Amino acid sequence: MEKLPGIRACVFDAYGTLFDIQAPIARLAPEIGPHAEEISALWRRKQLEYSWLRSLMGVHADFWRVTGDALDYALDQFGVSGPGLRDEIMALYLKLDAYAEVADALAAVKARGKLTAILSNGSPSMLKAAVRHAGLDRLFDMVLSVEDVGIYKPSRRVYRHAMQKLQISDAPSVCFLTSNTWDAHGAATFGFQAVRVDRFGLKDERLPGKPAALVKDLSGLAGIV
Repeated sequence: MEKLPGIRACVFDAYGTLFDIQAPIARLAPEIGPHAEEISALWRRKQLEYSWLRSLMGVHADFWRVTGDALDYALDQFGVSGPGLRDEIMALYLKLDAYAEVADALAAVKARGKLTAILSNGSPSMLKAAVRHAGLDRLFDMVLSVEDVGIYKPSRRVYRHAMQKLQISDAPSVCFLTSNTWDAHGAATFGFQAVRVDRFGLKDERLPGKPAALVKDLSGLAGIV
């Protein structure tokens, strides 16, 4: 794969890119029952839908609230309940494991002198908990949340916020990495060199903006930046 030119910073989406968001439901599958995988997929879909709809409606709530509302919808849709089950699932969302290659990939990128940051829909407290649990604290120069701007990705305001915090004025000098197809297109449209991490075997969206590269995971990242 060709090297991306002029990269000064690598900015990462968090959920599904660095952290395994399917783990909470998977760990509690015996308690949840036969529809656990369907609930996990619906939870994620509603989580994203609610973030976009709240942005369009101009009625912002932080990602912890959005995540809880989405989980409530998914559990209710499949008629799943149980004493403390909902709270247990939510607690596990604060203790997500990083994918196996993430720590080494981040260390290699930092060794090349690149800035590293997270730019996520997650609230500051959610991101702090996930980063600490995964032991990635020292591998990021910044952990940035959309809460600083009050709207969710893929709003241009969110990507611009990252540039301001990184003190970078040239968008193409940022490599933005995400496993979310819509996020890759949003970042590319903004002007970042977007790299889509294809963990789930998805196709590019029929949206403006084309990702600069497609990778299966983050293991070879240092070689392209």
